[in-house]
Amino acid sequence: MRKIGVVERRARLALRHHLAPGAAAADPAEAARGVVALHSTDPASVFLSLHARTAPALATSDPSSAAKRAPTGRTPSSVADIEHALYEERSLVRMLGMRRTMFVVPVELAPIIQASTTNAVAAAQRRRYTQIITDAGVGDGAWLKEVEEGAVRALAARGEATGAELSADEPRLRTQVLMARGKAYEGKVNITTWVLFLLAAEGRIVRGRPRGSWVSSQYRWSPIEVWLPGGMAEVPVEEARAELVRRWLAAYGPGTAADIKWWTGWTAGQVKQALAAIQPAEVDLGGTTGLVLPDDAEPAAAAEPAVSLLPALDPTPMGWQERSWYLGGHGPALFDRSGNVGPTVWWDGRIVGGWAQRSSGEVVFRLLEDVGRDVTVAVEASAGRLTEWIGSVRVTPRFRTPLERELVA
Repeated sequence: MRKIGVVERRARLALRHHLAPGAAAADPAEAARGVVALHSTDPASVFLSLHARTAPALATSDPSSAAKRAPTGRTPSSVADIEHALYEERSLVRMLGMRRTMFVVPVELAPIIQASTTNAVAAAQRRRYTQIITDAGVGDGAWLKEVEEGAVRALAARGEATGAELSADEPRLRTQVLMARGKAYEGKVNITTWVLFLLAAEGRIVRGRPRGSWVSSQYRWSPIEVWLPGGMAEVPVEEARAELVRRWLAAYGPGTAADIKWWTGWTAGQVKQALAAIQPAEVDLGGTTGLVLPDDAEPAAAAEPAVSLLPALDPTPMGWQERSWYLGGHGPALFDRSGNVGPTVWWDGRIVGGWAQRSSGEVVFRLLEDVGRDVTVAVEASAGRLTEWIGSVRVTPRFRTPLERELVA
């Protein structure tokens, strides 16, 4: 097997994830394709991840002018550019995906994720909600589907709507169910959220423009046909899983079967079946067997070192289960106890620190290893650029990490 060392893996990461000089994506959709999908649990992460990949990287190959090597004439995508891609051009769509997590994905990938992953989540959740309402004496599975159809009709009539607006049109959405009966925290909940979750997970409706700024998670809903005129196309599940793994290997390879299992949230058997369809090439990752696409085993080009400031839950640091080759020993400072990454500072394809935005709006950082004065100056310049780009908005990660908390204290 050909050996792919850490240096080459980092170069592949920087080039394919649009983080190297000369590798900036032309637009938000291209940036998203470079990492397959963007984490969207925290809405701000989508915008900051796309900004980082459309902004020309600040390189320091000439140490004497590290701070002067600012980007060329290309400018990073603005908030308006990203909102245009999401809500007007609709080249990107927000949906539930891998590991039952919210993602923003290129619109052509939506049927692949739907078939490979989301349909199974929807089926399991439908069984759960049906059992709850049946046990509560509210209705049964047929009744639940009637409510869903009423919500779909109401949404089609409005074009887009909030959950509250839909419940005004379909009053059964306001049906309440007692949860945690007998517990100190028992309480009644409306089924509105459940119904909308099922409709979205089954690919019938989609989260559209939020109510508020780009950091808001209070979305309005739209019919899926607004993004996909023919609706969500049906793809055979085995074909969809193979295609999703192929895209992961193209963006993240080399990786291991364990990395793929973690990233997708599938069973080991499902990963094995998808890999059998692809027939990847095996490579040596320093004693561990790695996988690349059959035509991707040749040595990769070197990447010029550059600085990147990636947000919390960015897809690059969350792309692999085994992270030592780019994370080093910085995990305790930069990840929370549930495995969610905070904002990170990257240099030469590896994590070297973390950053945060203070209440004043200033982006501040801390380096966790000695990268030299010139790289430090480049990080300072990148932090200044990011402060300006974020502007008056304040970004607080959904999942707080130790270093991020320290920086804003």
